Amino acid sequence: MKAPQNPTLAEVGEQAAINVIAAHAPSPRNGDDAAVLDHDAPNSRTVVTTDMLVEGRHFRLDWSTPAEIGRKAITQNFADVEAMGARPIAALLALSVPAHTRLEFVSELARGIGDRVGDYGAELVGGDITDGDAVVVSVTAVGQLGGSLPELRLDQARPGQILVASGEIGASAAGLALLRRFGRDGVPKEFLSLVSSHCAARVSEGRGFVARSAGVSAMTDNSDGLIADTTTIARRSNVSINIDPEAIAPTPLMREAAEILDADPWEWVLSGGEDHTLLGTTFRAAPTGFRVIGKVDHRSEGEVLLGGRAPRWDQGWNSFA
Repeated sequence: MKAPQNPTLAEVGEQAAINVIAAHAPSPRNGDDAAVLDHDAPNSRTVVTTDMLVEGRHFRLDWSTPAEIGRKAITQNFADVEAMGARPIAALLALSVPAHTRLEFVSELARGIGDRVGDYGAELVGGDITDGDAVVVSVTAVGQLGGSLPELRLDQARPGQILVASGEIGASAAGLALLRRFGRDGVPKEFLSLVSSHCAARVSEGRGFVARSAGVSAMTDNSDGLIADTTTIARRSNVSINIDPEAIAPTPLMREAAEILDADPWEWVLSGGEDHTLLGTTFRAAPTGFRVIGKVDHRSEGEVLLGGRAPRWDQGWNSFA
């Protein structure tokens, strides 16, 4: 009997799904009961984080390709590792998918994961897969923090520092707004880069390591919204942060999209999130790949201002909204 061209997981079983994942994201550490990671340097610490992508909540299958979902899952987890000033070295994947899911979906998801971990010189070293009612992609990321410099903590911003950023701000939210209006196939082609920013955020690798080496003391990534994430630093550090509106102004492309959607692009910039832009504070000049977007002022209970005034939008992502 001829095997189906694109079988379901119910037809081929768990091991076939594991095999296609390992084929797209190979590692000699993957395949045993657990992975053993070697430390490259004697003076090193391990950084670990985990995050999930849930179908219907964090992505839609009619908007994102499986490869984009895989890339996004790695990007958001590795951004958290980089926000500590560490270097991502490994990831583990826990995948829940309905039994009627096609094997090709898992293969393409793994291809996106494999491509993205490869961008960092990291590896997918293990995981788990199970049947479920919806697609849930859970990634655990492992990073390495070498040398004697401290990690980049949320509570280490100090008055007199500058606020620096590396990456887009507001593009992901603009892409989401376009998808909600037009769907993936109906988005005007001139805005496809914004859609890509939402479905598979583009983040430069190694910025966290560069920032830590260049004297940044506090850092986070723009996952929940610029004001929300900056406020987290301000509150944890008991400082006031004043963001320069000219430094974060919406791009011309975002303004064009806002006109079509009858929206205010500043809402995307201030509260959109999911760009995974790295945001840090330092007494020194902006590190390579970063730009100055504000300054840390006096001691306070965590106030964040935009051009010296309260921002119009300050609400970010709420997991249970």
